[in-house]
Amino acid sequence: MESSYRDILTALGEDPTRPGLKDTPARATKAMRYLTQGYHEQLAGVVNNAIFPSQNDEMVLVKDIEFYSLCEHHLLPFLGKAHVAYLPSGKVLGLSKIARIVDMYARRLQIQEDLTLQIAEAIMQVTEARGVGVVLEARHLCMMMRGVEKQASSMKTSVMLGRFRNDARTREEFLSLIQG
Repeated sequence: MESSYRDILTALGEDPTRPGLKDTPARATKAMRYLTQGYHEQLAGVVNNAIFPSQNDEMVLVKDIEFYSLCEHHLLPFLGKAHVAYLPSGKVLGLSKIARIVDMYARRLQIQEDLTLQIAEAIMQVTEARGVGVVLEARHLCMMMRGVEKQASSMKTSVMLGRFRNDARTREEFLSLIQG
């Protein structure tokens, strides 16, 4: 990967041996490996058996989970907040594990639409919930720094599974809770 970054610098017209760029290929490689570490994680390992019995059958919501990812089309960042809710059916997921699931999928080359679905399906799988709702709000540097260069634009995506899809009251409760 380092030699590829050196080639990119050369193709840009830079001298990869100059003092400011001498270590850039190594640093860029380390950064890219970190930003895509989700490829080396599995759902079971992230959850790490943090599923606990619970009598609660009301909505569990974690909102404003910050995330960043890389757009698979331009390799530029997109970043924002995830709001994740589920309706337990006899068990709950450890709180930090929801954020870790968001990170696992975000730290891969992505499009926001797929990231939203992956998070929702993973939460449904590990909790066996009666329903899951996920909303992502993000700003995309591929749209802000290049192309149409729209600085104030943002994108919202949602996936509703189970009761969140089939019961308007559940969906409305979730959407009203993430507004405040």
